[in-house]
Amino acid sequence: MLLIYGGLFLLLFWRFASIQATGVVKGHELEAEALLQYQRNFVLSADRGRILDRNENVIAEDTLSYRLVAVIKETENSKKPMHVVDIAKTAKALAEYIPIAEDEIYKRLTEGKEKNKYQIEFGTAGRGISHETKTQIEKLELPGILFFSDKKRYYPNGAFASHLIGFALRETDIDGNSEVVGKMGLELNYDEQLTGTDGSLQYQKDKGNYLLPSSDKVVQEAQDGNDIYLTLDKTIQSFLDDAMSRVNEQYNPQSMIGVVANPKTGEILAMSQRPTFDPDTRIGLETNWLNDVVENTIEPGSTFKAFTVAAAVDSGNWHPNATYQSGTYKVYTNTINDHNGGRGWGPITYLQGLQRSSNTAMANQLDIMGWETYEKYLDAFGFGQKTGIDLPGEASGVINSRYPLEKYTTTFGQGSTVTPIQLIQGLTAIANDGKMMQPYVIDKIVNPNTGEIVLQSKPKEKGQPIKSETAKTVREVLASTVYGEAGNAKRFQLEGYEVAGKTGTAQMPKANGRPGYDWGPNEFLYSFLGMVPADDPQLIAYIAVAKPKLAIGEQGSEPVSQVFNSVALNSLKYLNINPSDIAEVQTKNLPDFEGKHTDQVVAGLEGDGLKPIIIGEGGQIVEQYPKANTVLTKDSIIFLKTDGVITLPSFENWSLRNVLVYKTLSKLPIEIVGEGYVESQSASRGTIVIDNSPIVVKLKTPQEQYSTPPPEEILEDGEIEILPQD
Repeated sequence: MLLIYGGLFLLLFWRFASIQATGVVKGHELEAEALLQYQRNFVLSADRGRILDRNENVIAEDTLSYRLVAVIKETENSKKPMHVVDIAKTAKALAEYIPIAEDEIYKRLTEGKEKNKYQIEFGTAGRGISHETKTQIEKLELPGILFFSDKKRYYPNGAFASHLIGFALRETDIDGNSEVVGKMGLELNYDEQLTGTDGSLQYQKDKGNYLLPSSDKVVQEAQDGNDIYLTLDKTIQSFLDDAMSRVNEQYNPQSMIGVVANPKTGEILAMSQRPTFDPDTRIGLETNWLNDVVENTIEPGSTFKAFTVAAAVDSGNWHPNATYQSGTYKVYTNTINDHNGGRGWGPITYLQGLQRSSNTAMANQLDIMGWETYEKYLDAFGFGQKTGIDLPGEASGVINSRYPLEKYTTTFGQGSTVTPIQLIQGLTAIANDGKMMQPYVIDKIVNPNTGEIVLQSKPKEKGQPIKSETAKTVREVLASTVYGEAGNAKRFQLEGYEVAGKTGTAQMPKANGRPGYDWGPNEFLYSFLGMVPADDPQLIAYIAVAKPKLAIGEQGSEPVSQVFNSVALNSLKYLNINPSDIAEVQTKNLPDFEGKHTDQVVAGLEGDGLKPIIIGEGGQIVEQYPKANTVLTKDSIIFLKTDGVITLPSFENWSLRNVLVYKTLSKLPIEIVGEGYVESQSASRGTIVIDNSPIVVKLKTPQEQYSTPPPEEILEDGEIEILPQD
C-alpha cells in the first residue's frame, strides 16, 4: 500500500510540475483559457466614409439604427418571461413594422424553437430599423423582442443623383460578421476608399463582468473610411431633380436625362435621370441600374449640328450667307428629308438652315467640307472615345462611316451614337474658347482620421479641337437659333440672360433589337444642348426627354425647355451671375487686404462696384473672403473680418452661399431655413449681437421669386426620314 500510494503521489507531483512548467493541459494553454474567462473584447465599429457635395453638404453617411432579435429559448423567470411566448401573436405584430410577411416570421420563429436555438434574427428585414419604428414595437411589450444598436447607410436627400451616387447595403457572412458594402455607383466604385477598419477594446473582468482595478485596457482605435467630396452642388442638383420630377409627372416620358457642368473646369455640378430611385429603399430601381449619362449611348439628333458647324467654321468651310436648296437631298438611292416632310423652305442661307434645323443644310455642308476633314474634328471633339470621367462603366459610342449614307446622317446626329457626357465634354470647347475640359465628379478624397488629402482632382484640358475665334463665332451662331427670326429654339430664352444652344429631335431605334425607328410625335428623343450666358458661358447643360406624352399640338421642346429654363435661371441667380455682360464685369482682381484698416479699403471697393461687408467693429482686417487674387464680378460681396462686437447687416437677397460664408466667419448662431435667396431675417439690420440667441434667416428658391417668360409658338426641331428610291 505504501508503494502504491507513494507511486500515485509521485505521479501526481510529476503532473503538477509538468503543468506548472509547460502551462498546457491536453493541448490547451491554461493562460489563454484563463484570459478567455476573464478577458472582455469589444469591437469598436468604424464608420463608412461620407459622400459630400462641394459645399460639404452630406449626401451619404452612416447613421444609428437598430437590429431586431427574437429570443426563443425559454427563460426561468415566469413572472416576466424574456423569450417569445406567443409565436403567432408576435409574428402578426412584427409584420406590421418590418418588411417581411407574417407567415415567414412565424416560420422562422417556429423553426428556431424546434432547433432549440437561443435567438433568431430576420436578415435585412430586421436591420436598419429607425428609432421611431423601434419605439412603436417596444410599446407592444412583446416578450423576447430585443433591439441592439446598429449602423446603416443613410441618404438624407432621398432620390438625389441616385444613379451617380448608387447605394450600399449591410451584408452578413456565414460567421455572422456584417459590414456595409457598396452595390452600385460611387458607393461601389469607391467601396475600398469608403470602407473603414474596425477597432477593438480589451480588458480583464471579474465574474460580474466588471473591469478589474489592476487590469490594463488595450484600445485599438477604429479607422473610419475616407470621405469623398464631389463637384456636385446640392442646390443646383436640387434645381435639376425638382424640374425633372415635375416634367416627369406631367408628361410621363419613357426616360429623361439631365447634366449641368462648369465649362471652365469640367466639373459636373448636377446629374440626374428618370426613372430614378430612393437609395434608402431602392424603390424604383427595378428597370435600370445604369447611369444613362455615362453608360448608355444615344443618337443625339440635331444637337450634333453644333459640332458640324464648329468643324465647318474652324476649317474655313462655313459660309453662312451662301444659299442651298432645302427640302430633300439625295444619297444614291436614299432621300434625306427636312423635318417638314421634305417640303423645305426653298433656297435659304446656311445660317437660316441651322436656325430652322435643316437636315439638308448639314448634308450639303458635308459636301463642302469633306468627310476626312469632318472626321478629324469629330475625333478631336472626343466622339467615339471615352471621356475618362471618374465614373464606372463608361461607354464610348460609335461614329458610323462605313456607308455614304451614314456619313451624311452623322452630320445631323442620326445613325451614329454618343453618350450625353461626350456632348458635355465637346460643348466645353465651344463654351471655353476652344479648350476642351475633361468632365469629372470627384473633387477630393480625405482621410477623416488624419485630415490627409488622399486625392485632389484638378481641371484637365483634353485638347483644343477648335480655335478661340471659332468658338466665339459658333456661340453667336448657336445664339441665333434662340433669338433669330427663323430660330426654332425660342422657348429657351431666359429673362436677362442670353442663351446659345441647339435643340434636337432624334428618332429612337425600335425596342428589342427590331430593325428601324419608331415614328410619331410621342416617339422621339427631344433634347437641348445649351450654354449661358452666351458671350462667356458659366454653365452648360444637356437635357433630354424620351417619348413624352404630348398634348395635341404641343411641341416636343416644351418639356425640355421647362427643365432647362428652370435649372439655368435658378442656378444663375444662385451663383450670383448677374443678368449683364459677364465678360465686362469679370475684371476686378481682388488684392490682399489682411492687416490693412477698413477705412483704407471700403471706399475703394465700393468705387469698383463691389459690396464690402464688415464683420466686427471695423479697424484692422484679420481675414477676408474671397481670398486675394480672386476675380470678382460687379456687385459681388466681399467679407472683411475685424475684431469687436458684430452689427448685423441686411441679408436681403443674399444667396445661400453668402449666408454660409458670413456664418462661418462671424461664428454667430445663425439658423438657415430653406434654400435660394434670403427673404427675411429674425434680427433686423443694425442689431448689435451681444448674446447667443439664434438668428433665423429664411430663404426662398428663385423658382418662387422669379417666373420664366411664357413659351412662344415656334417651329419644332426636325427629324430624319430616309425613303428608299422606287
